[in-house]
Parts: sequence; structure tokens; C-alpha cells
Amino acid sequence: MGRGSFVILVWLLLLNGLFLLPSMALPGNTPWFSLEALIVWALICGLRKPEQKYRVGQALAFLYGLLVFLVLADALVRESLGRGLNLYLELGLLDAAWNLLDTNLGAGLAVLALIILAVLLTGVGRLFRYGLEGLAQHSPARLGKPLWLVSGLFLAGTVTPWIGSPALAFVANQASLITHTHQTTRNFAKELNAGPGRQSQPSPLAKLAQTDVILGFIESYGVSTVTDERYRSLVGPGLEAMGQSLDAAGLTVATGRLQSPIQGGQSWLGHLSVLSGQWIHNQLAYETLLSSGYATLIDDFRSTGHTTLAVMPAITRAWPEGRLFRYDRIYDHDDLDYQGPPFNWVTMPDQYTWHRFQAIRDSHKGPLFAELALISSHAPWVPILPVLDDWQSIGNGEVFQRWKGAGEAPVSLWRDPDRVRKHYGQAIVYALEVAGGFAAHYLSQNALMIILGDHQPAPLITGEDASRDVIVHVVSADPKLVEPFLSGELPGFRPGIRPDPETPGATMSRFRPFLHRHFGQP
Repeated sequence: MGRGSFVILVWLLLLNGLFLLPSMALPGNTPWFSLEALIVWALICGLRKPEQKYRVGQALAFLYGLLVFLVLADALVRESLGRGLNLYLELGLLDAAWNLLDTNLGAGLAVLALIILAVLLTGVGRLFRYGLEGLAQHSPARLGKPLWLVSGLFLAGTVTPWIGSPALAFVANQASLITHTHQTTRNFAKELNAGPGRQSQPSPLAKLAQTDVILGFIESYGVSTVTDERYRSLVGPGLEAMGQSLDAAGLTVATGRLQSPIQGGQSWLGHLSVLSGQWIHNQLAYETLLSSGYATLIDDFRSTGHTTLAVMPAITRAWPEGRLFRYDRIYDHDDLDYQGPPFNWVTMPDQYTWHRFQAIRDSHKGPLFAELALISSHAPWVPILPVLDDWQSIGNGEVFQRWKGAGEAPVSLWRDPDRVRKHYGQAIVYALEVAGGFAAHYLSQNALMIILGDHQPAPLITGEDASRDVIVHVVSADPKLVEPFLSGELPGFRPGIRPDPETPGATMSRFRPFLHRHFGQP
């Protein structure tokens, strides 16, 4: 083999390796040979003018850098949300992604991370361009036509596991996802507008007419906390303590499971699935339902005579879509009058949120329906605060100033996945202890409290292919309000503080119809 042939082989192997990178985002085994490398080689050989080769090389390098960015984005989405990249959905989440980076890392580190990403992508693009230039410099123009012929033979060989076209397959997969998601969204909108029905219109829940109904979503409270041995030793004793506290207060509790449409993030999709009785599995379905005027539990309880409230401590900016929920009142971060410090992403601890909600509850006459978003168990799970025994000492939250700056920096903690998992378990124990403490202190005879997770945490915490079920606790001083949940209609519910570990839960979308059947008008 001559020196020229050897150089060509080196650059070709480099390009082949670069083109195989997108196979990381595709199912199946990684092939050995990339069809795209041959096609690009043939294309470069067919260009005679140097300026043409330069312009085509620059364009291909830019496109390859964009492709690498999408592959990295796919890996991030899989690790955080438990699904693959879908450009049709992800473009609407850029603001939420930046907010998460900003609050957990700080603006400076977040910008630095983006700069490092840009430098990395620029470097990969340049490496790709150098590979093209090396091939162009050492490959004679006469190779162009034979290479197109070889590319055709390789195309036929893509049916084998050794030859593939990962870059083209990745792009085709995204195009297919965009088309499918668009069509699914259109079909969903048609279903919502197909005609009036019990679910699409407000339906009074007459058997809860004089009952406060409290729907509290605990962030990332998934079934892995009781089925995964890494968390059982942490969360198990916390659940037992919660059960003993509820029992001592004379409260009845039933526990089960529901399947969430999401994992690792986008809590609002789980919230709306429960509220609407529809399967809200992506942002487009969320926006479609909200804009349709479709009724939810909020409308059901308003028609029953309840004042409807949302307690949202994580809402720190304008939330225009909040009005589409049609709550009578939304209490966001500023409305909750918290005077303590934030704790990384967590704007205020759950114990303050529960305490402040009780003050709101005391100030209202008549029954309430309230949705609470409880965020102390949101990543980065540092610091873990102690639970204050004296709820009356909480006041306006200044008591939490003593823990300002407590705990290590998230960047330090997240270098060790095992320690991250331990902190996750501890955060869930905290959230359960304060939720149980609230119920033991303040849940009266005419109240039904439903505590549930919004979704499982990210695959980093649960492992791959974990169930998407969340845990649901139904608590009341009136056993008759809990009894319907033990009817068997929602599988996996049973008396006590632990769910059935073997029985998968019903989907969240079945919760509203269940309430209609058992608490609605005959």
C-alpha cells in the first residue's frame, strides 16, 4: 500500500467513525461501516474546482456539527426524561431547560457550560472538515464514479448488521417523529372537540360537596422508592413513621399506584393528566387541551360549590397559561409571602408551603379544592432540611434562614451518582414527613387529602426501563371517603401506607372518571 492510499484510509476511517456516532441514538447494534462516509467521499471526488470543495466542505462540517448537537441532546433527554429526542416537542422546552440550568448551577456556570458545548461542537466540526480536506487532497477525481457504484452496493448491504447509515437514519427518525407527533396532536384536538360528553363538560361531585379536597403532587415520588432496594431502606422507615403519625391522628389511609405519562421532568403533564382525565404525554397535548376549554376537576369542583385554588411555589415568573386552568385563585411564589432563602432550584421548603396553605385554608369559608405542587424533592436534592416539630414557629419562613447556604454545591454532589441517589431518597423522606405532619395536624373530618407523585425521577435514579408508576396516598378522617379507593376499580390500592408492589397502576387519566363514578351525581 502506497503512502497516498494509507493517508486516504486513515481519513476514511476517521469519517467512518464520525458518521457512526448517531447510532448511539438509535435502537440496535452499531454497524461497522457507514454508507454516509462513502457518499461524502464520492461527492468530494466529483467536485473539480477547489472553491466548490471548500464551500461543500464548510456546509457539510456545519451540518455534521448540528447532527452531533442533536445526538448529544438525545442522550440528555434520554437520561433526564426517559425518552428519545423529539424536535417537535423539545423546541418548546428550551426556556424550561435554561431555567433549570440557571437555578441549579447559577447563571455564570450555566453560560460556561454552553460555551464549553459550543467549543466542543466547533472542534468536532473542524475535525470533520479536516477529514474531508484530507480525502479531497489525496483522492483523484477518477474515483468519483466508482465510489458512487460502491455506495450503491453498500446501500444494498444496509440490510446486514455490518453496514448502516446512522446519520441518515437519525434524520429520518426525527422527520418521522415530527410527522407522527403533528398528526397525533391533530387527532387529539379532534377528539376533544368531537362533541359534548360527561368528561368534556363540568360534572359536579355531589358526594364531596361539603368536603375540602386537597390534591398534593410530590415531586419525583415514584414507585421505585418502594420497589428498588437502593431506596427501600431509606424510604421504608419514613413511610412507616408517616403511617404511625396518621394512625395516631385517627386518620384512615389507602395507598396505590398510578401510571404517569412522563419521567424525570415536565411535571405539569402529569398534573393535567390527573385533572383532565386525558393522557397528556407531551407538551403539544398539554397546550391543545388547555386551549380547547375541555373541563377538568377544577371545573367539576367549582360546579360543586368549591373555591378552587392552586398553590405553586415554583412559579416565579409570569404564567399566562395559568388562567386557562380557570382556578379561582393561583398562589405563586410571590403570593405565598415566603421570607426565607431559596435552596437551589427549590424556592421554598415543602413544610412552609403546607403551613402557608393552611393559613389560606383558614381564611376561606366553604369547601376548597386545592392543587399543591410540592418541590422539596426536586433535583438537585441538596440540601436536605430537617422537619420543624413546631409548625406554629414557621411564620413567614424567616426561621429557615439558619439553613441558608447549607449543604454542598450541586456541582460537587452530582459528581457521585451513588450520593445523588442517596440524597434523592432523603428528599422523598422529607417530603413524606411534612405531608404526613400536615395531615396529622390539620386534616379535619370534612376533608379528603390525596398525595401522589407527579412522575418517576430520571433514569439516573431509577435505572433503565423502570416502571413509570407513582405512589398515591388517600387520607381522610372519614373512612367512607377512602372506601371507594379500595373497590378494586383502580388496581393496586390497599389499606395502609404501602402500595401493592406487584400490581401495576391504572393510568393517571383514569383518576377523574373514577371520581365521577364514585363521588359524582348518580
